Amino acid sequence: MNKEVKIKAHTISEDSPVYFIAEMSGNHNMDYDRAVAIIDAAKEAGADAVKLQTYTPDTITIDCDSELFQVGKGLWEGRTLYGLYQEAYTPWDWQPKLMEHARDIGIDCFSSPFDLTSVDFLQELNVPAYKIASYEINDIPLIRKVAATGKPVIISTGIAHLEDIELALRTCREEKNENVILLKCVSSYPTPYELFNLKGIPLLREAFDCQVGLSDHSMGSEVAVAAVALGARVVEKHFTLSRAEGGVDSAFSMEPAEFSRMVTEIRNVEAALGKPTLELTEKQEKERGGSRSLFVVSDMKAGEVFTPDNVRSIRPGAGMHTKYYEQILGRKARRDLKKGTPLDWKYIE
Repeated sequence: MNKEVKIKAHTISEDSPVYFIAEMSGNHNMDYDRAVAIIDAAKEAGADAVKLQTYTPDTITIDCDSELFQVGKGLWEGRTLYGLYQEAYTPWDWQPKLMEHARDIGIDCFSSPFDLTSVDFLQELNVPAYKIASYEINDIPLIRKVAATGKPVIISTGIAHLEDIELALRTCREEKNENVILLKCVSSYPTPYELFNLKGIPLLREAFDCQVGLSDHSMGSEVAVAAVALGARVVEKHFTLSRAEGGVDSAFSMEPAEFSRMVTEIRNVEAALGKPTLELTEKQEKERGGSRSLFVVSDMKAGEVFTPDNVRSIRPGAGMHTKYYEQILGRKARRDLKKGTPLDWKYIE
């Protein structure tokens, strides 16, 4: 897979800034103006992209209330899939207008398709990328159609075995699409911290030789910050204007101030991570002047013997290296030396 993936003006690579995706999902609460406000708030909070979801209840499931079509334990327990998706889907007639608004304010906007017709629809909108949701990683016809567009493909791996990931990537390669990013993900809402297994992020990158990221359904920013330290180059978080206003995904979504704080924290971590080197920076080299070295610590006459009473290892670092301390003891001064003189070989017989 390509080590650099470009989404519009953004390059996603090992050395590039983290790419932040604000996931709108169903947080619009079926209010178009709220959806626009979410895009505006995401841009203001530092997101590089806002992501929609493109489906209808009928394109993602069927209207059936048998046990198989009911949500199990958790946030949406007791609801049917069809009823949940009726509340959460983003009307398709909104999406061209939302994407145009995003372009106008300078934030990327793309979507997760959930069936073949939604890919056709999004192609007409010329989206810059596609996101494959965790539960769709085993929908090979969908992945094949998305990969065939040639657009970058971001794939969440929340419910995937290794063979599922391998098959998805092989499908993309068969369609000559090497612009794929894998996201570590846990499909639990919200996700308990102990389920993340973030140490799998570098393994994911090494196993599949691609850029990786995190789709994070936890509360707070700690997991995302840690993921970046482990190599994540994309961070996706559900985003809402206010959890108090409710909505199907609001319970595990970030509010604007929280998202902005996460962006700042991760930018600081990026700066702190630096490069894989043990060499000192220019500033650190200058700071070596404050380290220990050998100094004359009491006035000495020419011919006087150096002893622990008149030579010590002290700050700053203007004198001889402390490794010569034992060699100097017992030798004599060539000249008179004042207290505070940095020791040098020229002063030693």
